[in-house]
Amino acid sequence: MIIPELNRHPAAMLIVGCVLFGLGSLIVKFVSVGPYAIAFWRLSIAAVIFWGLSRFFGQKLPKSRKATGLAMLSGAFLGMELALWHESIYAVGPGISTLLNSLQIFFLTAIGAAFFGEKPGKAQLLSLIVAVVGVALIASPEFGRNEAAGWGFSSGIISGAMLALSMVFVRQTHQAEPTPLFPMMLLVSLGGMAALLLPTLLLDAHNLFPTTLSDLGLVLVYGAVIQCIAWGLIAYSIPLLPLSLAGLLLLSEPVAALLIDYFLLDKPINMLQWTGAALTLFAIYLGSPRTKTAMRKPAES
Repeated sequence: MIIPELNRHPAAMLIVGCVLFGLGSLIVKFVSVGPYAIAFWRLSIAAVIFWGLSRFFGQKLPKSRKATGLAMLSGAFLGMELALWHESIYAVGPGISTLLNSLQIFFLTAIGAAFFGEKPGKAQLLSLIVAVVGVALIASPEFGRNEAAGWGFSSGIISGAMLALSMVFVRQTHQAEPTPLFPMMLLVSLGGMAALLLPTLLLDAHNLFPTTLSDLGLVLVYGAVIQCIAWGLIAYSIPLLPLSLAGLLLLSEPVAALLIDYFLLDKPINMLQWTGAALTLFAIYLGSPRTKTAMRKPAES
């Protein structure tokens, strides 16, 4: 289903979606629910909403078992991506963790080269070198003052790899059978819930549920607003924009998270780290795929 009025403002929609994602890291930071548990509840809430939207708009689940399995596999990687991103938020803060998560573009490039014959250009190779330098500049002071920095950087970078794999399997799902947005995200949510169930019960049994009404409300907001609305704005807007512009606008997510970290959470970020962040953001943009035309618009229901 395409809403013509929304198609006129895809860039603004993409920025709003990215900023909302950055604000979502604040919920993770302050809600007393474990990293795996809050990822599980986020996807559970989203599953209920996407099921309702699928029914309301009459969008059908794919008939192909292969497409269904690929979509749920995408969700499994997404679930682990969320949990590891949450771990990184706890360890090094929303800003750095979101920046590390954004390195998924380099994992996508590597996967494309290894499995789909997509040879990276000189710009992509240069961007990788710039990103390594940028991350090193960010990491150096953090390792000197934060005992959890090693785990924070590792989990943040691995979460980017998990996100890249999730995106690859979304693509493979559409190749197996074109699937409308809401059923796709329902299956992705269910796959993530299935992957997270056992780790949640084993690792977060002591902080599985929200303990206050405010925490419960924030978890509901995290699932409904961040997973559904923010992700929906991003997923809907990207195909309506040239990839070069979309890649630039997507940088608003880690920028927003870094500003939140510095101004709202009083995290010390020195000039060396700001320089590293700027280099990493530039590398992410430089490494983003370019095209002179917009990607295909989402299929109408």
